[in-house]
Amino acid sequence: MSPEHLAYVAMLAFCLAGTLPLVPAFRLTVLRSPGRLLLTVLLAGTPFLLWDVWATHEGHWWFDADQTLPWRVAGLPLEEVAFFVVIPVVSVLTLEGVRAARSGVRPGARRAAARDSEAAR
Repeated sequence: MSPEHLAYVAMLAFCLAGTLPLVPAFRLTVLRSPGRLLLTVLLAGTPFLLWDVWATHEGHWWFDADQTLPWRVAGLPLEEVAFFVVIPVVSVLTLEGVRAARSGVRPGARRAAARDSEAAR
C-alpha cells in the first residue's frame, strides 16, 4: 500500500476515532439503532455516491489508479465508497454529541456521580 493509500485510509480512520468516543462520553444511543443509522447513511450517502458514479462515467473527473486502492465498486475506488459511509456516520455522531451537550449531558457525569456515591459509603 502506497503512502497515498495509507493517508486516505488514515484520514477516514481518524474521523471515526475522533467521534466514536462521543458515544460513551455522552451516553449516545446512536449505535444501538443500527437500522436507523444504516437508513441515515443510505439516505445521505446514496445521492452523492450515484452522482460520483455518474460524473466518473461521464469523464468529469477520474481517480488515479496509482493513488487509490485497486478494488473498485461500481467503478469507484473502495476508499471513495467508504467516504460516503464514514462521513454520514461521523456527522450523526457529532450531531448527537452536540445535542446531548446542549441538553445538559456532561462527559463522564455518570461516572463521577458513581464515584461520589461510593466515596460517601
